[in-house]
Amino acid sequence: MLVKTYCAAVNGLEVTTVTIEVSLNIGVMYHFTGLGDTAVREGRNRIAAALKYIGYKFPNGDITVNMAPADLRKEGSSFDLPLCIALMAASGSIECPELEKYMIMGELSLDGTLQPIRGALPIAIRARKECFKGLIVPIQNAREAAVVNNLDVFGMESLADVIDFLSGRRQFEPTRVDTRREFYEQQAHFDLDFADVRGQEAAKRALEVAAAGGHNLIMIGSPGSGKSMMAKRLPGILPPLSLAESLETTQIHSIAGKLGRNATLISQRPFRAPHHTISEVALVGGGTSPQPGEISLAHNGVLFCDELTEFNKQTLEVLRQPLEDRHITISRAKYTLDLPCSFMFVASCNPCPCGYYGDPTHTCVCTPGQRARYMSRISGPLLDRIDIQIEITPVPFKDISKAQPGEPSAAIRERVVRARQIQEERFRDHKGIHCNAQMTERLIHQYAEPDEAGIQMLRMAMERLSLSARAYSRILKVARTIADLAGSEKVASMHIAEAIGYRQLDRGDWAERGQ
Repeated sequence: MLVKTYCAAVNGLEVTTVTIEVSLNIGVMYHFTGLGDTAVREGRNRIAAALKYIGYKFPNGDITVNMAPADLRKEGSSFDLPLCIALMAASGSIECPELEKYMIMGELSLDGTLQPIRGALPIAIRARKECFKGLIVPIQNAREAAVVNNLDVFGMESLADVIDFLSGRRQFEPTRVDTRREFYEQQAHFDLDFADVRGQEAAKRALEVAAAGGHNLIMIGSPGSGKSMMAKRLPGILPPLSLAESLETTQIHSIAGKLGRNATLISQRPFRAPHHTISEVALVGGGTSPQPGEISLAHNGVLFCDELTEFNKQTLEVLRQPLEDRHITISRAKYTLDLPCSFMFVASCNPCPCGYYGDPTHTCVCTPGQRARYMSRISGPLLDRIDIQIEITPVPFKDISKAQPGEPSAAIRERVVRARQIQEERFRDHKGIHCNAQMTERLIHQYAEPDEAGIQMLRMAMERLSLSARAYSRILKVARTIADLAGSEKVASMHIAEAIGYRQLDRGDWAERGQ
């Protein structure tokens, strides 16, 4: 007897429908075809144990299992459940009259309970596209998959429940999620607030400009000056995610297995802060079993690299192309993975090996050569992609001891949202451009050309402060954002002046100037 069940294989953000075909004839052999990995093949043992536990027997006979398309590699244990159902239906142990109307996914425990899977959301999207009536998944993934409308999602606790449902012995209600209500309710809550930051007004202003234009930023300062503290509060002033952005972000985290149980949509922008010992593969993605890296997990959010100079220089260099292209294609011998990675890159580091260069309360013991070598760990091409570069000094005691808190994140966020709305309107006819940081050279000349006084100031700054020519476009992008925050249609000299002040590492004498 030949029986077919339907499931899905996930490769990056691409989901392919997989048909499991089981043919059962007289004999004693078990044949498996279809490029299943070790976890897929080991599913036979899990299925046999689960069936025995709930009172069924593993089918006897000559069994041939094929997972089509046969030339597509299948990985993971989520194929246990559809394979088990196909085996039982082929042996006549159960009657499933509507089996072909459902896509089925799930990992089996030895006692027949279902374990959560990765990628439930993109699988649900694929099931709806393929016009399946419903999707059967472990109950832990039900709310995640139920985000997709026009698809009945059934969350099951055990193999016995799935058998009862498909054979018509019991009725189950599909999982329902009020996506919009839950999405908007969770958006406004942030645990970290800029009101906790005392002093550092210049640095908070730079972070506001970065958030308003989507600019990359690096903070250089001595230990304890508040770099990490402020960076962690950056998501609280970024514009809220749209539903489309949330759906895309949630899919990436679902594939990586980063969603919690009973999760729905991610409602806040991601904030990823990998340790400086991270490998290249962990940063950009890939590996033996292809997975999204940190840059893709930070999509539509922030990638924060604390102690940037402690990262392996070769590891940092892989960021250069993703920062420019905002997507990454990982090509290996056995697969090609396309993933989005449009994120704000935020970094912090000490100014020198001892950490106290420029600190008014400590004496730096490093020579100019040591400082230059230390900062040279950040290459010129990578630094070229960082729009805002600022120095931070420790906050004096009189500011730390103030009883009055700083400006709350909500107030800063309002200004950022207004500036982003201006940019959305400006770039509405330019596909893929949503903020000033994404402007091309043509758009810079169209929207960010300064007045005559601004051009003179920019020319004078580049000559007197030893700014490189590569800083020109970055300064204009940042100046355009500053003008948007001020509600100005034109880029004026005062906007150029502030933008120039954010290019401190481009100055040729940065490491040589005195304490």
